[in-house]
Amino acid sequence: MPTKKRGYHHGNLRQALVDAALILIEEKGPTGFTLSEAAKQAGVTPAAVYRHFDGREDLIAEAARQGYEIFADLMEHAYDKGKPSALASFEATGRAYLAFSRRFPGHYIAMFESGVSINRSSDLAHVANRALGVLDMAANELLRDIPPEQRPPARMVSAHIWAMCHGVVELFGRGSPGTKSPFPPEDLLETGIGVYLRGLGLIKADS
Repeated sequence: MPTKKRGYHHGNLRQALVDAALILIEEKGPTGFTLSEAAKQAGVTPAAVYRHFDGREDLIAEAARQGYEIFADLMEHAYDKGKPSALASFEATGRAYLAFSRRFPGHYIAMFESGVSINRSSDLAHVANRALGVLDMAANELLRDIPPEQRPPARMVSAHIWAMCHGVVELFGRGSPGTKSPFPPEDLLETGIGVYLRGLGLIKADS
């Protein structure tokens, strides 16, 4: 009996290509590999790739979409875990960002460092906005006790914290050469959020 030839007939080729791309993204960056390399990593011919993806950017966009799905689930879980404290939920979403970047580096790079727009497809935009919406929701909850005339926009607050999370990850959380911090990334993020929230009067200053 002839052996079954490896190719687009085997298993879920689309997912096998995404998995291959994630390995290559982590090793070489989002622009450091070719579709032929992804095909070789998945054990198929280069021609088979085009049955599922228009090109490398399309493949990376699917890796990003799957990453946002995981990311949104983690953020929602972190938010729910902090209830009923709005502060605990808010801080938990920040920690979830760090945890995601470490556990899923290939997805993280595809999402935030590949240059692929979240508006490339409706599916990608939807799941990306679901993930980003968790931090908006946490900010809204946190700001409720501030008088309306003194309350900053929740979207601005979530954007500030998002930028802080991203900065800590990029500078100190992913082992960038020459940028090792004397403090753990979690401590940097927690104290940074603390300083920010004290400035808003949401937590008391240390006595």
